[in-house]
Amino acid sequence: MERHRITRYVEPLREGGSLPGLVEVDDDGLYVVKLRGAGQGVRALVSEIVVGELARALGLRVPVLALLELDDAIGRAEPDPEIQALLRGSVGDNVGLDFLPASLPFAIHADRAVPVEEAAAVVWLDLLTTNVDRTPRNPNLLWWHGHLWLIDHGAALYRQHAATLGPGEADRPFPQIADHVLLPLLGAAGAARVETLRTAHERLAPLLTTETLAGIVGQVPVDWAGDHDYAGYLAARVEVVGRTLAQTDSLEITGSATTGPGTGGLPRGPEAGRGLGPRVGAPKPKDGA
Repeated sequence: MERHRITRYVEPLREGGSLPGLVEVDDDGLYVVKLRGAGQGVRALVSEIVVGELARALGLRVPVLALLELDDAIGRAEPDPEIQALLRGSVGDNVGLDFLPASLPFAIHADRAVPVEEAAAVVWLDLLTTNVDRTPRNPNLLWWHGHLWLIDHGAALYRQHAATLGPGEADRPFPQIADHVLLPLLGAAGAARVETLRTAHERLAPLLTTETLAGIVGQVPVDWAGDHDYAGYLAARVEVVGRTLAQTDSLEITGSATTGPGTGGLPRGPEAGRGLGPRVGAPKPKDGA
């Protein structure tokens, strides 16, 4: 990954819960910085790197990612006490995404043409990485120069916040995919959506070879990854996704994926305490599966 030094904190971007900011770096470029001192810590930054580079490996558009070094002097010069505390708690390496000037948030009803193959690739990526944060409420998609761009992957790979991460943790259901903002583009019926995702799996899974996954994970600073086996987990997830799609005959869309404000990936009902159980709109297994 590229590496730059932050020279100026321009302004906070208060749309995100982690309070990212717009910064200028030593090559005079502008980046949106995700700070290690924010609530989810460095694990969210790991997700930004891993999922962003996975998307790039699959041929999807993601702003250039870079490690951005923050000096304590930047924080000491900030007059806002909240932002000063965040900056001074983020001294060292952080993650930045190249700023896309004049980009617009993606809305599915805004008459912007997204090819079915591209939409299916985004849904497949988010199923693979258990990304709960691609709903109509917060799509984390931008429209820039006539194309779809993927941003903000800090909430993906949520299993990494547990004590361990490896192949043994990969076989978990992910019913939250039924809230995905792009599901309506995959077909009018649940069976058609599953078939579209199966086709995407056949095309995309071979791209994530052992070497590719190792190369992506190798871009994460060693002290951020800890003992987690991200490459092993993702390789196992590819197999799980393929098996899940083969055993599913319909994928129903929840109301939040078409009309409602979405839930930001939070489960509803009695399963909310577990966060992993099936609920209305979850993929329907075949009889006897």
